[in-house]
Amino acid sequence: MVSTRQFSRLYKQCHTLYRIPHFSSNTKTSIPNKRCLADIRAPERPRIFPSAGWENIDSSLQVEEEAIPTYKPERFYPVHIGEGFNRRYQVVGKPGYGSTATVWDHCYIALKVYITSTSPTQEIAIYKHLKAIQSNHAGQSCLRGLIDIFQAPNPDGHRTHTCLVHPPLGISLDQLLPLLPDKVMSSAMVRTTMRNILAALAFLHTEARTLENRTVYLSRPFPISYGTPVLCDLGEARLGTDNQQGDIMPDVYRAPEVILNMSWDYKVDIWNVGMVIWSLFEQGHLFQARNPEGRLDDGHHLAEIQAVLGSPPSQFLARSERSTQFWDASGQWKGLVPIPKYDLGSREERLENSEKEDFLRFLRRMLRWLPEERATAKELLFDPWLMRGLFK
Repeated sequence: MVSTRQFSRLYKQCHTLYRIPHFSSNTKTSIPNKRCLADIRAPERPRIFPSAGWENIDSSLQVEEEAIPTYKPERFYPVHIGEGFNRRYQVVGKPGYGSTATVWDHCYIALKVYITSTSPTQEIAIYKHLKAIQSNHAGQSCLRGLIDIFQAPNPDGHRTHTCLVHPPLGISLDQLLPLLPDKVMSSAMVRTTMRNILAALAFLHTEARTLENRTVYLSRPFPISYGTPVLCDLGEARLGTDNQQGDIMPDVYRAPEVILNMSWDYKVDIWNVGMVIWSLFEQGHLFQARNPEGRLDDGHHLAEIQAVLGSPPSQFLARSERSTQFWDASGQWKGLVPIPKYDLGSREERLENSEKEDFLRFLRRMLRWLPEERATAKELLFDPWLMRGLFK
């Protein structure tokens, strides 16, 4: 007999998490005027969901987070439709999942429930750091905020799960692209999106002094709502400015200093922005970073970068002993991997004339071997290509 499991269609049809309004009785309350009274919503009763109507599926079929290689059911909180959290939130739908958490969204808030083996200590520290900053910087509004933090005990009585409450967002960029003509953004859409992302980075790099690690990417980095794109998912962000170490970033987006095991700073974000812009506007990634067998290969990646940027300066190569694997003492490519026969201009095929020249100049301000030569987020905000169409 084939074993089966119950699988609810409800969370496939609903995409909201219901928030039960909470009022504290320990604070003084002033009597609002009539206009304010009209805006106050009385607490609503929790919704009642059906207890039957599930579809049985074969137990061998992996559904969503079950397909993650590291998935262990005992580490995930067994969220149920209709369940209440922290006496304030009721689950009515599931819009997402991940390797460290599943996301339960709602018309007012999104609830991120972490697995038991993961504690978002760094992410919480970043959010607290950002919340403590008193600033009028416009970029602060382009970051996803944190509303609440609480612990949810696992039903087994032995473990707890950290829960983060965020404002709701729309679809992410990688979900949006397949819905667009030719699966790419128009130049106007790219400009609108990148103005917000660069504003957020300008705030993080100057006033917040926060380094973004695994944040400015297509996969999950910055979901976009119907109105304003925002930067989110700060779980791997770092406080500080200089001399960071370690392999970061998705493989095809890695900055050259990361590939060569150099120390890095906030300028890796600027390289990432260039990579993201290309992926949004052109079909595919600028660099593939793969050998003919399809495996990640640093030599092929660096060869592609040299094709686009030209030979690296000697002061850049001197910062890494690993550079001697790919360049000789005079800075010449050793030829272990052939340099592709193209440049940035020949790769770009959507624009013409002055707009193409402005676009390529904009990209070249971000894509530099030497991190210190890359423009800052604030400088890029006023780039002529990004400013196009603002003052008609």
